[in-house]
Amino acid sequence: MTQLTPNQCSMKVSDLFVKALENEGVRYVFGVPGEENEDLLFSLDQSSIQFIPTRHEQGAAFMADVWGRITGKAGVCLATLGPGATNLLTGIADAHLDKSPVVAITGQGDLDRLHNTSHQNLDIVSMFRPVTKWNTAVSTPDIVPEVVRKAFKRAELEKPGATHIELSEDVAKAETHNTDLIQAESLRRAAPDYKALQQTIELLKKARRPLIIAGNGAIRKQASKHLMKLVNAFGIPVAHTFMGKGAVTDTNELSLYSIGLGFKDYVMEAVERADLILTVGYDIAEYAPEAWNPDNSNTIVHIDFEVAEVYTHYRPEVELICDISAALWELNRTMKEQDFSFDTGWHTGIRKRILEDIQSYDLTEGDDFTIPGALNSIRKALPESGLLISDVGSHKMWIARNFLTCCPNGCIISNGLATMGVALPGGIAASLADPDRHIVAAMGDGGFMMNVQELETAKRLGTGFTIVIFNDNDYGLISWKQRMHTGSSTGTRITNPDFKALAESFGIKGYCPKTISELKQQLEHTIGTRELSVIEIPVNPSVNSKLTEKLDGYWKKQG
Repeated sequence: MTQLTPNQCSMKVSDLFVKALENEGVRYVFGVPGEENEDLLFSLDQSSIQFIPTRHEQGAAFMADVWGRITGKAGVCLATLGPGATNLLTGIADAHLDKSPVVAITGQGDLDRLHNTSHQNLDIVSMFRPVTKWNTAVSTPDIVPEVVRKAFKRAELEKPGATHIELSEDVAKAETHNTDLIQAESLRRAAPDYKALQQTIELLKKARRPLIIAGNGAIRKQASKHLMKLVNAFGIPVAHTFMGKGAVTDTNELSLYSIGLGFKDYVMEAVERADLILTVGYDIAEYAPEAWNPDNSNTIVHIDFEVAEVYTHYRPEVELICDISAALWELNRTMKEQDFSFDTGWHTGIRKRILEDIQSYDLTEGDDFTIPGALNSIRKALPESGLLISDVGSHKMWIARNFLTCCPNGCIISNGLATMGVALPGGIAASLADPDRHIVAAMGDGGFMMNVQELETAKRLGTGFTIVIFNDNDYGLISWKQRMHTGSSTGTRITNPDFKALAESFGIKGYCPKTISELKQQLEHTIGTRELSVIEIPVNPSVNSKLTEKLDGYWKKQG
């Protein structure tokens, strides 16, 4: 891109705004066009950035959200004022709680009418304030370079999240002489405090059975690389939150898969037996501490970019507030110098129970389809480097619990806001980010129908990924929880269209396997060829209640 210099001739604000986006390395802007962002759209049309029209603003926000999760660079979404902006809000809130870097841009009417109750006029800046790290309206043409640079800097700075810029119609049309773009600077992240590091070392010296809980932050900024080195060097087992899956590959004998279900699973035995817990990049929005530390008996070291939240059931003895990678690197170096060792094998029985339970759901001919059984088939068809994106529903619980994940961002789950409808738009973003990657977007019938219109977007863009719909004609997760609480469910039953025919109406291959062998063949074909496709799997949900009954029985036997 040609770099502008100070005092160069004036430029239209919308053109400068787009050049500022180019300056940030933006490749795509996802959104829905509107009258008030007309100038910005025409400026985008003359740039290196591709504007991708989506079928709903929520889909655009989810695409930006997953783009940010995968690439670490802010995804960008665009909407007009009023209903366009309010439709964008859910996806921005999802990015906010899932710690995904996103920059949202909304249009607005002319500044001289905003004091009136005028057409489609809402206070969008105030509306976005609770779900963004920073947001503002461009009040004057000359501040565009600062506003855009600040939006991206804040969005991508740890912990990442969403920011928002409002650009009114009259400002977008205006001219500015301040065309000097601000280059992104290389930031040095904080090193661990010496005293906090020494306190952590002292706690580790006393520990015999330390356990790591790896959260969302453990998969960013090379934290996973340094976590793997620490875990392997000292044999410390790791349990992952839903959003930390893949920080340590589940093929590693030290992985205890995931923690985070709403009921007590086998992994909780490790939490109870551990004499020291190191939380790495853990965010309480992912999994409430009272679920794993109900009596405040665990000794905890908090390792994160931000201080621990003040929380009754989360009271760390030490807080290492710094770059997570740097903290893990220093711990690894110091512990090697002092020849640390811990009890070995104390977690192996727990891991064995977890693996045997996952394998018990393998499907054989004649079985009803179940979500965990189908997931085992997906795992066999999907390369270890592939990506599974989970929507929200009963399948999310099974994916978090059972799906073997081999790399950071090998499994993406929305679990901060936990928003239905994220997986289909997310699959589009993931395919654009890496067209050569094997991708499965897994969702329930409820979540699929919330953003089904983005099938057209996926087809139009030529993306290639497999859409799996687990169909139980129910809001299955709510039904599952209601049955746990009351023994019955209410208000959850729904009906659905013919998903195969629906996919074909968009020009997309549709499948509805009748046998286990058909399912395996279709998964191998669609995943292997990266064919854009929809596979409907009618599932028997009785396995949900059977899991909770089985686990209840196990823990009763343990006393």
